Amino acid sequence: MSGAKAALKAIAAAIKAQKYDDAIQEAQKLLLTDPKSYQASLFLGFASSKQKKNAEAEKAYESATRLKPSDPQAWQGLIQLYEQQGSGKLDLYQNAALKLAEIYQTADDKYKCQVVVDTFIGFAKNQGTRLQYKKAQEIVLPDSPIYDYLEGRIPHPSQTYQIMAQITEFEEKERINKNIGERRTRLGAKIGQVTVEVKREVLRDSDLEDLYEKIIDWSNDDEIRRQYEEKLLQRCLEALTVLPPGDQKIEKRNKVLKLANDMVIIKHPFKLAWDIAIEWTDPENIQELDVNILRQYCSEFPTSGLAQVIRGFLSSEISPFPKPLPPAPVQSEATSDESEDDEDDGGGVSLDGPALLEDRLLIMTEGMADAGKSILAHRLMGEYYQFLEEYESVVELMRNGRRLVTEEANKIGLKFTNSAESVTALLATALVFYQSPKNHPEAKTLFDGLLVRNPTSTPALIGIGLIYEEEEDYPAAIDFLGRALERDSSNIRIRTEAAWVKALNGDYVQGKEELEQSISKIDAKDQKMRELFAQTQYRVGVCMWNIDTSKTARKDRSGAYSYFLAALKSNLNFAPAYTSLGIYYADYSKDKKRSRKCFQKAFELSSSEVEAAERLARIFAEQGEWELVEVVAQRVVDSGKVRPSPGSKKKGVSWPFAALGVAELNKLEYAKSIVSFQSALRITPSDYHCWVGLGESYHNSGRYIAATKAFQHAEKFEREVEQQKSGETWFAKHMLANVKRELGDYDEAIEGYKRVLEGRPTESGVAIALLQALLESAWNSVEKGLFGHAVRRATETIDAALDLVESRADAFNLWRAVGDACSIFTWVQSHISDYPHAEVKQLLQTGNTPSAYNIFDEVDSVGVDIVFANGLYPANEEDGLNLTRSLHAAILAHKRAIHASAHDMHAQAVAYYNLGWAEHRAHVCVGPELKKKSTRYLKAAVRCFKRAIELEAGNSEFWNALGVVTSDLNPKVAQHSFVRSLFLNERSAQAWTNLGTLYLLQNDFGLANDAFTRAQSSDPDFAHAWVGQGLLALLMTGDTKEANLLFTHAIEISESSSLITQRQYAQSTFDQILASKTPSSITELVQPLFALNQLQSMAPTDLMYQHLSTLFLERINDVPSASAALSKICVTVEADYEVTESPSSLSRFALAKADLARSQLSAGSYSDAIDNGETALQLSAEDAGNELSAEARQKCRLSAHLTVGLAYYFSGKPDTALQYFLPALEESNGNPDAVCLLAQILWAKGDEESRNKAREHLFDCVENYPEHVQSVLLLGIIAILEQDSESLEAVSASLQDLRAAGPISDREQGQVGEVLRAIAALSGGNGEKEVLTEIQTDVFLHPNLPHGWGRLAEIEGDDHAAEMALKTALKAVPPQGELEAVDLSGAFGGTGKVGDAQKAIMFAPWTNDGWASLSDALTGRA
Repeated sequence: MSGAKAALKAIAAAIKAQKYDDAIQEAQKLLLTDPKSYQASLFLGFASSKQKKNAEAEKAYESATRLKPSDPQAWQGLIQLYEQQGSGKLDLYQNAALKLAEIYQTADDKYKCQVVVDTFIGFAKNQGTRLQYKKAQEIVLPDSPIYDYLEGRIPHPSQTYQIMAQITEFEEKERINKNIGERRTRLGAKIGQVTVEVKREVLRDSDLEDLYEKIIDWSNDDEIRRQYEEKLLQRCLEALTVLPPGDQKIEKRNKVLKLANDMVIIKHPFKLAWDIAIEWTDPENIQELDVNILRQYCSEFPTSGLAQVIRGFLSSEISPFPKPLPPAPVQSEATSDESEDDEDDGGGVSLDGPALLEDRLLIMTEGMADAGKSILAHRLMGEYYQFLEEYESVVELMRNGRRLVTEEANKIGLKFTNSAESVTALLATALVFYQSPKNHPEAKTLFDGLLVRNPTSTPALIGIGLIYEEEEDYPAAIDFLGRALERDSSNIRIRTEAAWVKALNGDYVQGKEELEQSISKIDAKDQKMRELFAQTQYRVGVCMWNIDTSKTARKDRSGAYSYFLAALKSNLNFAPAYTSLGIYYADYSKDKKRSRKCFQKAFELSSSEVEAAERLARIFAEQGEWELVEVVAQRVVDSGKVRPSPGSKKKGVSWPFAALGVAELNKLEYAKSIVSFQSALRITPSDYHCWVGLGESYHNSGRYIAATKAFQHAEKFEREVEQQKSGETWFAKHMLANVKRELGDYDEAIEGYKRVLEGRPTESGVAIALLQALLESAWNSVEKGLFGHAVRRATETIDAALDLVESRADAFNLWRAVGDACSIFTWVQSHISDYPHAEVKQLLQTGNTPSAYNIFDEVDSVGVDIVFANGLYPANEEDGLNLTRSLHAAILAHKRAIHASAHDMHAQAVAYYNLGWAEHRAHVCVGPELKKKSTRYLKAAVRCFKRAIELEAGNSEFWNALGVVTSDLNPKVAQHSFVRSLFLNERSAQAWTNLGTLYLLQNDFGLANDAFTRAQSSDPDFAHAWVGQGLLALLMTGDTKEANLLFTHAIEISESSSLITQRQYAQSTFDQILASKTPSSITELVQPLFALNQLQSMAPTDLMYQHLSTLFLERINDVPSASAALSKICVTVEADYEVTESPSSLSRFALAKADLARSQLSAGSYSDAIDNGETALQLSAEDAGNELSAEARQKCRLSAHLTVGLAYYFSGKPDTALQYFLPALEESNGNPDAVCLLAQILWAKGDEESRNKAREHLFDCVENYPEHVQSVLLLGIIAILEQDSESLEAVSASLQDLRAAGPISDREQGQVGEVLRAIAALSGGNGEKEVLTEIQTDVFLHPNLPHGWGRLAEIEGDDHAAEMALKTALKAVPPQGELEAVDLSGAFGGTGKVGDAQKAIMFAPWTNDGWASLSDALTGRA
């Protein structure tokens, strides 16, 4: 013991000296020897805490507390240690503080006990978290062991629980917000679902409800208790809404309902509790509610929405509750002051509600806006709206009510069965009457659902009965209304409706009897029953009207008529009675004025009076008041009575839609009229007039395919219409023809117009439409190149105009058509001889209007002299005369059109515009030798276009036309005109192109390019813009290839009537052919030839392009056509030269003669070729007076020399031929082709001198033109014939180079290969092997060509080589290559197959290869 004491002293001394490490060591040693030393454990804990060794210190103190649990020192040490560590050890601190407090409690030291508790709670508040502070409060709660001891010294439990509740509220709110914020960002997360899930998680672990209950139990303050009762109710309701369906939800709902009812019992004015107590009752009928609670609710919460609705309902006529007793009068003392009287008598809110309907409805409506979440408010308001027959409001309100019932049921788990059925019944009943019969299917579905749950539901039986009545399914209506009457036999409304349905079913006698019985039971003095009384009287009248349908009975004023009047006396606003009276006055009394008034009154009162509306619309239509027709029809459509509900037996009413369509057609609102006619046809698909109206609407809106189908549908019902009223179907045929015309199907359109005119020959509108169709067909044929057809149509147009002119000489469109028909002949001048002079003369002589032809005659000098002149003229002048006649006739016809349109400014503007183009056409057709910069026709055209602009300055086409005709006269005016046209219509590709052309004429290529580019972007299919770009490509860059591509694209998209496109394309293509080093295939020549042929049809006097066409004909080997055309050109040019002696005519004559000679040489007419060739040589001489350029003269003379030389050679005069070849060589500067031709002639002559000259010429040619294949080939052939080995080596080397890398064609490759094989065969050694080597080399170098493969197949007999020869040949035919038919035939024949041999014969039947191959194949097969 003495040792232990000494150790303790030493430890104490060390601690006192603050030698804590020594103290720790000594204490640990002592505890090793004496583990139960309480003081050593204390010293160790203290020293360790000083050294911040908290774990060792805590361990030591805990050891000490175990040794002496009732000693406060160890617990105090622990508390100090925990305080040093902050909030980290707060839970252990709480336990230690409680133990220490219990020690002081045992020692009966209340002061120290309280200090320990207060210190701990203060520490927890300052150092701990909110949740730790909440947990720290548990030390002073009633279940704490020290509560009884310190009661009165510590806070009251209600305060402690409030602190804990506040902390919990804050923590839960923070946790909910945090979790919602984190989870709502997840993919697919929905805020509503996330909120419910988070709240469910938080509330599941919450003790807040228990805390509220503890506060309520412990609190002595009634205000606080009520406050936390409200919070508890709100908390429980919130938990209820997030709980999933199950027992917990039911248990929680019961708890919420109990809390709410308890508050209501004690009349605590907490609105949520009252709402729950009232709303969750879910009564089957409103009268099951406790009216006292309802009135108390209104008293407690007078400004709430539900209270306003309840107050209004309780004061209404339909309230099932008795009126409240008036309060007993209170005798006020005489001394009571005025304020007290006011408070007693007039203060507060009246429970009786407003007395006036308007005030009541206003209050209930305002309340409903605030009670949007109240099911009871929806039921009460729905009942009242239904009483007022405000069915639209009922529908809108009950739809919201159904959604609300579903939401509330899902939220709190209460099904609200009765409320759901009540709301559904109200909605279905309202749908029966609202927009009937549109909503009947929905109403019937709702009623069926009610009957499934309650087969005896009176509202459902009545509702379905009314629906069947509306759908005209009267037997079913009788059944349902009869069942409803059995359920409620005292209901007079059901009784009258059941009787009326029987009448509608055809049993008018029975219906009349039952209705008369019902009349006796209706109190006519009751304001509520007056409408029913009037309705029943009217229905009795209808029964009488239909029981005896004779005219006498119906005219009897004591019969049905008297009941109709009686109904109006009972109710002046009963619309059906007015309709019946209107029918009576219209059909039997013949009083149109009264009938119209009755129909108007009926329709004003009710848009459902369809019969009255139809009769009224017909009256307005007969008077032409289409706006009123539209108003009537639209109101009937809006009533919902015209379309039957799906599945209904009732027929729809189509006339309102048809009337709307006609009215909208008159207003030019075609999109709306289409919809209207479609709606009418859905109801009545066989309505002929609706189909016609629909077709006309489609036609006017540009939807021609749809219009065609509509008119074709109308044709199906023509027979029915014709049977009813003859002559009513012509308009549909006329409109169908119009549609065909718009679609470009002119033949059918013309036939359609003619069929109409056969039945109605006096329809001038149809006749003019026929003129238009014929004319448009003519122009369309011109655009497509069908010139003969165009002329025939133009002639037919003039004939049709002759038939019409006697009756409609004043028709603007007639003369416009005549003028355009005459213009057709000026566009197709190859058929000018077909111009119907006599018919046009007869047309223009019709009518006594000579002044009509005097318009601008002082400018253009166009009169009737030439057009009216008769006589015989030379054949060569006939075409020119007819052209002039057609031009003048067109001008005169358009002048007549101006005269005919004198009273129509727009038509007159168009007439001047048309006349301007006719004058311009005359200017264009004037011969080039007569045309100056300005002609009288052009001046007249300018005047016409200016006049058109004066009449209609906003027309962009007029300005564009003025720009065209002034381009040569005044470029500034032309530019202004084009700019003005583009200002009015900037998307006009034609105006942009014309502006670009003007800039091109002024050599401003940059602006021209910009204008053409804008034209292309505005309309990429406008060909002239591409032509302009092609001209720019030639002028700016000289890129002929690019220009040719642009011209080619232009010809592909252009019309056949575009002369400039055809001219530029043909010329550009010929230039490309001349520039090409390879011969052209026939496919490259076909399209230019077509273009030139069309050009000749429209401009047969254009000799330049006729001459160009002969050059194309020559290249496709059509020698007879070329010769004939050139002969004609020569005659024409020679005649022109004889008259004018112009150098240009002489030049053209020389070129034509040279080309004619060449064609005659090809045809074998050598003497003619010699004559014409020599003539060409004479005319093309430098001193002959021509205008030929040096290059043109050289080419002309070379062609003539070669042609004459070859003609002499083939005539058997080679010496004479040489006399022409040598000058040709000199004039062509050694043209290699001419050299080759000369060499062949010299070699053919046969003498040594000539052959030596041939060699010399060829050697010189090869030296000057080493890549000229023909000259090298000729040298090789000469060397082979003479077996000149030296020459063969040189030629072979040159040919090898050309074959390997020379720029030669496929045909020349084949020729080179043939010559090389011949050289190899003549070489020394193994000739066959050398030939095979050459063939293999040919195949190796050019595997894509058939020549090598074909020769390989012939030598080796290799089927594979033959197949390859055929495959390569098929790929080398035009347009992919230049292989000819003979070569392709040889490739087919080389395979040795019968089928290929037949193909070889088909491709070239004139050669022997195919026939021989077929013979060999058949022989081999045999």
